[in-house]
Amino acid sequence: MKKVLIVALAVVSLSCAHAATDTSAPQKPTAATKKPATKKAVAKKTLVKKAPAKKTAARNTAKTVAVVQKPVLRQAQADMSDRIVGREMMPPGIQSSSVIVQDQATGSVLYEKNASAIVPIASISKLMTAMVSLDAQPDMRDVMSISEDDVDRIKGTRSRLTVGTQLTRENMLRLALMSSENRAAYALSRYYPGGRTAFVEAMNRKAQSLGLTDTHFEDPTGLTSANVSSARDLVKMVAAAHQYPLIRQFTTTPEYTVDIGGREQVFHNTNSLVRNENSGWDIGLSKTGYINEAGKCLVMQAWFDQKPMIIVLLDSWGKMTRVADAVRIKKWVEHYALANKANTI
Repeated sequence: MKKVLIVALAVVSLSCAHAATDTSAPQKPTAATKKPATKKAVAKKTLVKKAPAKKTAARNTAKTVAVVQKPVLRQAQADMSDRIVGREMMPPGIQSSSVIVQDQATGSVLYEKNASAIVPIASISKLMTAMVSLDAQPDMRDVMSISEDDVDRIKGTRSRLTVGTQLTRENMLRLALMSSENRAAYALSRYYPGGRTAFVEAMNRKAQSLGLTDTHFEDPTGLTSANVSSARDLVKMVAAAHQYPLIRQFTTTPEYTVDIGGREQVFHNTNSLVRNENSGWDIGLSKTGYINEAGKCLVMQAWFDQKPMIIVLLDSWGKMTRVADAVRIKKWVEHYALANKANTI
């Protein structure tokens, strides 16, 4: 009996010891219980350790990109998204670095990305050049001549307006806006009362009067990277420029023939959406820009689904990126506008 009791106590003791070490989660093996690792096991272990690091790095990179590209959605979009349940309110695949899309009639911002970044704006500057020129109320029939002072000394760009070319002020303004002719823009500033220095000062005064706090100009062409603004400011500038009938007309002219030295030369609009009559766009104002520091830029006032919209696209590096982004935005706005109508019927 005594032996049976001793055996029973030993069994109970072993069971308790086993229960004390048994948990639901696998326990880390001790040095005494580890099996010798084979070469194959070591290699497998090494791969297992490295894989999560790569996956984490990829996840972090994707997260960073998502943060940079995430737009700020305003109330107009919030209202719309309430009616279009389950759809992400952002245009897909936008590549431009700074973007803003605004309903011109209501002032509601539908989409923006890095809209407060202050960046070079290249020839978008010529919209301000045009406004300052027209504000002086000059005689548009005055004949102006291209001089050596109008030759680009900043970037060394070429022009078909050779030194000595004579054109009316109207045609100088037309070519500066439609074909982004730098020599025409320089000539407009040189013929301004007080000369080019006074003209640039007037550009900055005009910017201040329009509430463009991120905007500064140092020349009338935008060839210098010192001409800067933000997408938010440029929405205001486009809206102001749209109030000038000649600016609307000249920036949306597909092409124009000018007599230069007894020879007719055809100048084309720098915006392919304006040049293409079958593009399906209803554009009320357009201006492109490019220098290396600014990338490719495009601002437009256009009608989407019978609504006036202003689009600003800055720092697009691909050859067709700014145009492709504009097309994506147009489809996006019209898609949600139509969906919104369907949901309210």
